[in-house]
Amino acid sequence: MRSAKTLAVAATAVAGVTAAGLLAASAIAAPVQQAHPANPTSPFPSYSIRTVLNGAGLSHDNSHTGKKEGLTKPDDLTQFGGDLFTAFQNGVGPQGEASTSGNSDSTIVEFRPGGSVVSQWDVRGKVDGLTANPATGEVIATVNEDLHSSLYSIEPGGALIHYSYSKPLPHNGGTDAISFFNGKMLVSASAPGTTGAAAPNAKYPAVYSVTLDQTTHLATARPYYYDEASARLANVHLGQHIKLALTDPDSSAIVPSLARRFGGDFVLNSQGDQELIFSSVPSSLWVLKVPQSVDDIAWATAWHATLFATDNGADKVVAVDSRLFWPGTAFVAVTPCNANSAPATCPAPPAFPANYLGLLDVLTGKIIPVKLRGGTLHPQGLVFMNN
Repeated sequence: MRSAKTLAVAATAVAGVTAAGLLAASAIAAPVQQAHPANPTSPFPSYSIRTVLNGAGLSHDNSHTGKKEGLTKPDDLTQFGGDLFTAFQNGVGPQGEASTSGNSDSTIVEFRPGGSVVSQWDVRGKVDGLTANPATGEVIATVNEDLHSSLYSIEPGGALIHYSYSKPLPHNGGTDAISFFNGKMLVSASAPGTTGAAAPNAKYPAVYSVTLDQTTHLATARPYYYDEASARLANVHLGQHIKLALTDPDSSAIVPSLARRFGGDFVLNSQGDQELIFSSVPSSLWVLKVPQSVDDIAWATAWHATLFATDNGADKVVAVDSRLFWPGTAFVAVTPCNANSAPATCPAPPAFPANYLGLLDVLTGKIIPVKLRGGTLHPQGLVFMNN
């Protein structure tokens, strides 16, 4: 996940959500799941937020000074076995550069949904991707999204293992989000062309299939598909064949089977390009163009659930509560300042406001801002947990 282009943070008021706007349907030929039941009746569910975890109340040992310091800049989120995990980046740079205090470690925190901390681990570098393997319970973290990337595994029981890539990554960048899909561990090939030729580049993978050797502690990365792979448009000029031109592979997710479109697919978010690439197999790609840059995507999978979100600038993890979540609804962390077209000084409303929570219409690509009660949220990482 990329950080915004500025240190300035501006709170922005966002419009309310309407049931009609969220669930409007259109007849299209691209892969679509069976239609949802009738739209929710008015009034549409309201959403409120509450702080669950605050980095100011947590600490770790600065890797340079050895002194205690608070945790800052939480990014990705994952959940497994009733617990949540988040990674505080603690000011470390995208190539692993030390923070202004000299610290070079991120901190992964395991915590209960109510906010009580179970355990924490310091890892060298800036954690960008964090995902639990649903089959094994391993929690995998990637570090350094722009260059000098590697991975860590937190094993069931708490053992921490560091993996180095067996060969230099051919896209000349770093790695970011992790998704487990059809028996493969898929890792985003972030910041392509940090060194060498600029992106987009037909030789640069957009996603890797990565295997971990627990004996040698080496990670082997094989291209899954490329930055200039063939694809079809999923909304604008529906079905038209195009060649991708990805410059910013970033977050990823697995679409739940109950989603109204692309159920069961792997989705890669090319954040700066404002494109979501859905695929059931790497040879069949569908591109949904979105009007704003987005980071994480999370689908509601139950009526009674909680959406957890990181607020990177506020150093918090918050819970988004509602009396119900419509199953299959896609929530997105909208990140206007991460668009390739964003100005150097950002936020710059109205065109480039601060991050906000949105609802994604996967048929049209439209994003509707979510009105929240109880405070302000500038989200980055998202994950649902069923109640």
